[in-house]
Amino acid sequence: MSQDHYKTLGVSENASQDEIKRAYKKLAKQYHPDLNGGNDTEFKKVNEANNTLSDQQKRQQYDME
Repeated sequence: MSQDHYKTLGVSENASQDEIKRAYKKLAKQYHPDLNGGNDTEFKKVNEANNTLSDQQKRQQYDME
């Protein structure tokens, strides 16, 4: 496992889909490369974490690893 997606988004492992969505939106806005002070690398990490944790099947598979 290369990175901890829960840690990347700042949520617990038993976070609800709503909590994941809120954390993603906040961090995506903070790190968006088109905004002043954006960080492309962090934005990609946040995006990857959201893609994994927001999909129920991907999240189950990730939790088993």
